[in-house]
Amino acid sequence: MKIARVRDSNNTETYALISSDEKKLVTRNEIQEQTGIPIPVSIKEFMFNGWLDEVRENSDKLTYSHYVKDLDLLVPIPNPPKILCLAFNYYDHARDAGLTPSDEPVIFMKPRTTLNSPYRDIICPPFVTRLDYEAEIAAIIGKNARKIPEDRSLDVVFGYMILHDVSARDIQFKDKQFTRGKSMDTFAPCGPWITTKDEVQDPQNLSIVTKVNGETRQNSSSMNMVLSIQKIISSLSNVMTIEAGDIISTGTPAGVAMSMKEPRYLKDGDVVEITIERLGTIRNRVTFA
Repeated sequence: MKIARVRDSNNTETYALISSDEKKLVTRNEIQEQTGIPIPVSIKEFMFNGWLDEVRENSDKLTYSHYVKDLDLLVPIPNPPKILCLAFNYYDHARDAGLTPSDEPVIFMKPRTTLNSPYRDIICPPFVTRLDYEAEIAAIIGKNARKIPEDRSLDVVFGYMILHDVSARDIQFKDKQFTRGKSMDTFAPCGPWITTKDEVQDPQNLSIVTKVNGETRQNSSSMNMVLSIQKIISSLSNVMTIEAGDIISTGTPAGVAMSMKEPRYLKDGDVVEITIERLGTIRNRVTFA
């Protein structure tokens, strides 16, 4: 199933299920009315405390009566405990950067304030001169866990979504570490919804395409990851507790602006569109404040 956070016609924030063709949705109140299941107000409780399974058993009672395009889609998961991101986790991206990939996750963290809706503007401070795009698959963790064996690590995954790891390269290179250049408000558009893992049979075989103003810049597949999602989660769980609601973003493939012979960084008014197989499409305009 696909779960989204939305702002409804009454300007109220709620959550909804998306139809299989991704065109319509049914809101929380309607799910409750149509199934008789007293589902919670919190999307986190709904996703992580077993309510979704109960609704899934009654899915034949649901009527998807609203068009997705008519509602405002929000960040799918509010206030995640952690946003963990991987650097250079695609062979082609590492090669373009002249680096040898690590056999362990090289991570950095983005603050919650970077999270941005799937179709809202990316607001870039005017002092940034090298703004770059990075399309990534993000795993949403569904339960707390520690020291997870690699062959069981997908058991703790709830689902997947797109995350755009927007990066100010000039700040990143100046600092010689990633945090500040990737932590500005709105620098993590994501969504457009969370797709539950049962709809993603093989997360290591998903196409990833990024377009800037309609021109394809990234065209790759998650099969090019250095470390699989299983390996990433298992490795991270050996050094920290993985919590329900954590976002683990798994790195980006080749094609980013900084790796071009003549880098073409994002400019004011540019539109970045990211499509990942089975996960949907997000689209954001760049605005220099």
